[in-house]
Amino acid sequence: MEIRDRQAGLPGVATDAVLGVVFAVALTVTAFAIADTWGGRYWMFGCAAGLVVCVLALVRRRHPGWAAGVALAVAAVAIVVARVAHLPAEPGPAATLGLSVLVGSAIRTFSIPWAAVITGAVLALVVGTWFTAGASAMTTWSGAGWLAALATGLCLRLLDTRRLAVAEQVRRAERLELARELHDLVAHHITGVVLHAQAARVVRRRHPEKLDDSLTGIEAAGSEALAAMRRVVGLLRDTDDAAPAMPGPEQLSELVARFAGHGPPVRVRLPGDEPEWPPEVTSTVYRVVQESLTNIARHARHAPSVTVSVTQNDVAQNRQAITVEVTDDAPPHPPRYPRRGGYGLVGMRERVEALDGTLSAGPRAGTGWSVRATLPLPAKEPR
Repeated sequence: MEIRDRQAGLPGVATDAVLGVVFAVALTVTAFAIADTWGGRYWMFGCAAGLVVCVLALVRRRHPGWAAGVALAVAAVAIVVARVAHLPAEPGPAATLGLSVLVGSAIRTFSIPWAAVITGAVLALVVGTWFTAGASAMTTWSGAGWLAALATGLCLRLLDTRRLAVAEQVRRAERLELARELHDLVAHHITGVVLHAQAARVVRRRHPEKLDDSLTGIEAAGSEALAAMRRVVGLLRDTDDAAPAMPGPEQLSELVARFAGHGPPVRVRLPGDEPEWPPEVTSTVYRVVQESLTNIARHARHAPSVTVSVTQNDVAQNRQAITVEVTDDAPPHPPRYPRRGGYGLVGMRERVEALDGTLSAGPRAGTGWSVRATLPLPAKEPR
């Protein structure tokens, strides 16, 4: 038997406490009602059966399958004994409440086959009560309890399924975000380390006296990669002292400066004034430029020049958009390492499309490569 979920903690304890009070009231009312109508000690058998079923309902979280099975057996025996010994019809109100709780819990938490078995078994008890006691208030009470348990269990099961689906969706989104952060923050710096290491090999052969400069570049690129990795770990740990997650537009100049140390010269065109963009837009602009420069360093190192252009234009009434374009004029040249399907372009596209933007990447007319992203800004409120 597979249990999909178990309620625990303070809410579960509070629920059981309320159920315990309800069961106690039901047992007391049943005892007084039977003593008043039947007299003598007829109430003892029904209350004993009801007490056992109610106790089993209260321990259902610790032993779900065992509690349901024993409660069904006790209820079935009580029906037969009541019929043979001419006692008040069973199951009584307290036992019916206990069975209803067990049915609702089974429907909510058990696997579908076992939930169907428990539900069908209790329905069989309701039908058995009808055959032994005939149509009466007791059979009506049992049928109503079964229907209420069925409806409640199904509703709770649907809510739990929806909650689990939402949680899984959130976890998947977090995994994708982490994958993008790892790629965007680390891959750029690791590329710099590799390029500096390759340059150091050439310098060692031709200009050994300049090897220290190359090693310094490797150390700097490695330190930047380590800082980027620490930032990702800080995001995962959700620490208060983690670095800010939204790089500003002014950091584009720093990004280009780092790239210029191991890549083609870069021309940068940025908005003249200080733009006020939402953090998610600012971060996406930075990531698009970063990934584009990383790809150029990997696959177009021989490009004569690179151009990074960030502009903000009106596209409709009270609407503006940011256009980010990174181009190079590298002649057609086979890459040193065969290019495999990476996640950089996928990550860029996901970021851009998440903001209702568009991304295009491909060869330019003539020579070179172009990456162009358009990001709409929120509509301005009319003054």
